[in-house]
Amino acid sequence: MKQSDKILILGSKGMVGSAIVRNLQSDNFSNLLTPGRSELDLLSQKETLEYFMANKPDHVVLAAAKVGGIVANNTYRADYLIENLSIQNNVFEACFKADVDKLLFLGSSCIYPKNSEQPIREESLLTGPLEPTNEPYAIAKIAGLKLAENYKRQYGKNYMSVMPTNLFGENDYFHPEKSHVIPGLIARMDDAIKKDQDEFSIWGSGNPKREFLYVDDMAQACVTVLKHEGDLPYFLNVGTGEDISIKEVAQIIAKEMGFKGKLVFDTSKPDGMMRKLLDVSKIKALGWSPKIGFQEGIKKSIEFYYSTDNLRR
Repeated sequence: MKQSDKILILGSKGMVGSAIVRNLQSDNFSNLLTPGRSELDLLSQKETLEYFMANKPDHVVLAAAKVGGIVANNTYRADYLIENLSIQNNVFEACFKADVDKLLFLGSSCIYPKNSEQPIREESLLTGPLEPTNEPYAIAKIAGLKLAENYKRQYGKNYMSVMPTNLFGENDYFHPEKSHVIPGLIARMDDAIKKDQDEFSIWGSGNPKREFLYVDDMAQACVTVLKHEGDLPYFLNVGTGEDISIKEVAQIIAKEMGFKGKLVFDTSKPDGMMRKLLDVSKIKALGWSPKIGFQEGIKKSIEFYYSTDNLRR
């Protein structure tokens, strides 16, 4: 991949896409296409294909998706399935017809079975039932991964996938109900502090353990895969290889934000998978490793939240 190559980043205004743009720019890649939704509606097959044929990108990063946390995934199940399938199908078809050299598809660690052996290896895919609360989103992401794999097998196309663990950081979506666990906790804890509440309720028991990766580390992993010229597996896990309980996450956020009240765990709500830790040995073999620790990442996320005056909500 040359620094003069034209690279299209889809979802460039979101958390992951914007981090990839920052990373590429810092590495002196300047020929970047970063259309927003007003410029390109990926739900439109016609508009997507027309954009690709007019701009002829050399490489494409598909970071655009309809995303949310456990509540949103479980509530808007049909929306998460149909919209993500539509985006993926439209982009893959356009990449093929426009003869894109490389396509990098961003999936999710929720693709793995609920009872996967830990840490989860790439080979665990499709070996058991999925976690029910985010099954539709997971099925969409599995379909995208399989599209990449089978375009490569049938047509020899250089399409690849990465499966990130739970991401957080700059440009995250801070919503009290519809976002992922870390931005959701930050947004709700800010409300609790402003209202001087003495208790803060958290969904589930707090015992499940999750792996979290700061988004700039994820961006560096994506660029590492894009720049790699040799053969790669069809998809690669991306994470830290370490996990932490939701209870500990809430305690760290409370301490950083200065919340003095009691943390209360609502055990009437589902926990989801009790543990989800990725085996990241394959991506690390390419020379990549995360640089930003969890507590440093939490501080950066809280700083970003306050610096935007909560506009992401």
